[in-house]
Amino acid sequence: MTKRPKIAAIVTEYRQYSHGQHIVDRFLEGYGWNSRHHHPPMDLVSLYVDQRPESDLSRDRAKRFPQMKIYPTVADTLTLGGSDLAVDGVLLIGEHGSYPTNEKGQHLYPRYELFMQIVSVYRTTGKTAPIFNDKHLSWNWDWAKEMYDISQEMDFAFMSGSSLPVTWRTPSIDMPLGARVREALCIAIGGVDSYDFHALETIQCMVERRAGGEKGVKWLQAYRGDKFWEAHHEELWSRELFEAALSRSHTLTPSRQGFNNIFPTLDEMKQLVEDPIAYQYEHLDDLKATMILMNGLVQDFNFAAHLEGQDAPLSTQMYLPMPPARTTLANFFSPLVNNVEQMFLSGTATYPVERTLLTTGLVAAGVESLFQDQTRQETPHLNISYQPTKESTFWRT
Repeated sequence: MTKRPKIAAIVTEYRQYSHGQHIVDRFLEGYGWNSRHHHPPMDLVSLYVDQRPESDLSRDRAKRFPQMKIYPTVADTLTLGGSDLAVDGVLLIGEHGSYPTNEKGQHLYPRYELFMQIVSVYRTTGKTAPIFNDKHLSWNWDWAKEMYDISQEMDFAFMSGSSLPVTWRTPSIDMPLGARVREALCIAIGGVDSYDFHALETIQCMVERRAGGEKGVKWLQAYRGDKFWEAHHEELWSRELFEAALSRSHTLTPSRQGFNNIFPTLDEMKQLVEDPIAYQYEHLDDLKATMILMNGLVQDFNFAAHLEGQDAPLSTQMYLPMPPARTTLANFFSPLVNNVEQMFLSGTATYPVERTLLTTGLVAAGVESLFQDQTRQETPHLNISYQPTKESTFWRT
């Protein structure tokens, strides 16, 4: 590509610490990368903002970067007010903003609706451009699958997902390609239809590298509150993996006054964690995985897995220093943006969108299991097969 690509951004909200700011600011301002302040070799020329609270930053950015114009509609943002597709890449950031929540606790962010407006321009003009969709595809599984199917039908590069698969890791390791994985687990912070997605992406970016690649998931069951503690006591997930993951945390809450490095007992964990949640699920090749949210005990994302032929678990932390308490920059967005840059330049996704199609379905199944009194959900629709990239895509330092 000889000319500098033109990029459009479609965001729900553009305020401090919103995903819109974290991503769009990096395209405008640049970011630290490989010992220099890197400026993406492309121009963000148009912006659509769905909601503008008092803390909105979009007008300020438009003044400081006059090459970026704010447009009133998605279509105008992609055509630059004309009749033809005029951009070479699209950022779709449907995270944050004042949107309804349904009876299941799902935030009804309009990612699907905004995606369909983008696709309408593609169909009208007969042209396409790569799209990056921040976080999971949609709160609605059928809509998420439709988004994926349209990208396949129209043959444009499509990436989506979390920053967890591409951020730093401590230690800096990856799942060996072709490893035989018996069980995997992640202990994380956060809530339902929110950080559960990040924890599922943490697991999936590791286990997709196992022998045979990904085959899909056949069922999921959620556990919450007393049922969580019963499942933990009955060892429905490996105690060894639980300890391995917890031992990677940088934020383990001291369970006794005056102690820093004491491993909590079950009773102590119950005192610290008011609302524990787990999603346990089984892949079509019989791999068992468990996503655990333990607010009050940890504030990070910690992974562990049993591999055949290895006595000790493979474990690491996906390092996510959150602003404003632990960082000012949310630097884990930098490797995410760098991967999106590569897609915009090459026209090829740097990692498979099928990963996020699967984790989107797992979030929806987890939400449904909780809503249906923590019952097991059969997931024949998640028979999603794909192969990982051979190269590791996480950020090294």
